[in-house]
Amino acid sequence: MTTKRILSGMQPTNNLHLGNYLGALKNWVKIQEEDAECLYCVVDLHAVTVPQDPAKLKQSTREIAAAYIAAGIDPKRSTIFVQSSVPEHSQLMWALSTMTQVGKLNRMTQFKDKAGKNAEKAGLGLYAYPVLMAADILIYKATHVPVGDDQRQHLELARDIAATFNHRFEDDFFPLPESLILGEGTRVMSLRDGTSKMSKSDASDLSRINFTDDADTIAKKIRKAKTDPDPLPNDEKDFGDRAEARNLISIYAALNDQSVADVLEEYGGQEFSKFKPALADLAVSKLDPINSRMNELLSDVGELDRILEAGGAKARSIASPIMNDVYAQMGFWGHAK
Repeated sequence: MTTKRILSGMQPTNNLHLGNYLGALKNWVKIQEEDAECLYCVVDLHAVTVPQDPAKLKQSTREIAAAYIAAGIDPKRSTIFVQSSVPEHSQLMWALSTMTQVGKLNRMTQFKDKAGKNAEKAGLGLYAYPVLMAADILIYKATHVPVGDDQRQHLELARDIAATFNHRFEDDFFPLPESLILGEGTRVMSLRDGTSKMSKSDASDLSRINFTDDADTIAKKIRKAKTDPDPLPNDEKDFGDRAEARNLISIYAALNDQSVADVLEEYGGQEFSKFKPALADLAVSKLDPINSRMNELLSDVGELDRILEAGGAKARSIASPIMNDVYAQMGFWGHAK
């Protein structure tokens, strides 16, 4: 195994957007340039914690995979696959669930956020989601996981579960996965509300820039992005409570691989009427090629499916012997160390 084994994934629900690109995909592309083995999956098992239309789920799975490739993930250098095509994810989840304390699951804030006042009616899948995420990571003995703020708690649980397994069977079987800290622009906010994260589920399409948006739509959304009447500040310390201003500058910085300070050095003191066209041009230059490549990939579903099948086979070749060893450690019949 190389120095690092990286595992990450996205759910096939709705369209990917600028926040997914800057917060994850852009960094995944950089990671594959390093001395690391990268596995990127479409986590369709996680998607069905809420009801999904079967035909739409299958199409969305292909769209997410196409987005990975269009953004720069190279199937020859990274393993791209669909979670459900590797049964070991579910098998390990059950094994790990037998040693995951309910008290720890009760402290998971994301379940509370998603279930809200209807927690009693929520499905077991939504409640046990963090155990499946732990299995996703541990079934490959991944050493590092790129995570955003909303997933840090789940990664800590994965580390706890791995430590519990190792302690119970007196063996350093699972490495304790570490988080990968991502760069500038990892938390992209809504174009309509700078205090809320850009989201696929936001009712307003103007709140986000989708991978499927054409150049005119991207420019229109940036032009309509919420701002305030004041000029841009000259220094980061002067943003104060200007969340929308900070968000647009941060987006520009992340798209252009600059620091916020560098962007303010160029645009500080200017009106948004001058800055927004520059941001729109930059966003189009980065995202329009991804849109074109996605359309090209989705026009040849056969080739896309072949990439996913090959990726699934590669992922299973890693996961299957690890699952066998887990069963052997636990004493299941027919599994030898």
